[in-house]
Amino acid sequence: MAKPPQRVYKNYLMICLVSGTNRPNSNTLRVTKIYEELYKKYGVETRLLDLAELPHELFFPSSYAEKPDSFSKFTKEITSASGLHVFTPEYNGSFPGVLKYFIDHLPFPESFEKRPVAFTGLAAGMWGALRSVEQLESIFKYRNAFLFNERVFLPKVDSLINEKNEFTQDFTKKLVDSQVSNFIKFTKALVPIRQ
Repeated sequence: MAKPPQRVYKNYLMICLVSGTNRPNSNTLRVTKIYEELYKKYGVETRLLDLAELPHELFFPSSYAEKPDSFSKFTKEITSASGLHVFTPEYNGSFPGVLKYFIDHLPFPESFEKRPVAFTGLAAGMWGALRSVEQLESIFKYRNAFLFNERVFLPKVDSLINEKNEFTQDFTKKLVDSQVSNFIKFTKALVPIRQ
């Protein structure tokens, strides 16, 4: 991937990247890590939340009434983020159930209220998780997030990433770079509204 021009933003930003599946060694996590490196090249701090690392205690029915202490790090990363970038595959025409479960366990309303959110979808099929992203957008709208309208869809994702964990197509690299650089600007512009 070509190195983007260095753009360091004066206002502190931290973007939380959510890899939206708990499938081991997923393409979603690979894509999220590629984005993580790009954000760093733009001088923006990131935190990567891999849903494969959710504590098993969270899946006990009792967690609806009282969240386990082991979940607090996930809550903290979401609520302290300047913005969220959610990465989702498509499972059965929707996003993974674990991602909805994760969302349902985050505090209301502070997790998403007036928080900028970007979306990237990926799939083995030709639509790149378009349906997954659109369904997620309706949830985040309900939760009063600020939705970033420059979405990226990565169809036939296996063919887009090489063994070095890099995107192989120039067109994809340009789409991803545009999404990242513009989401940084979008988030920076909304920081004063959230304060």
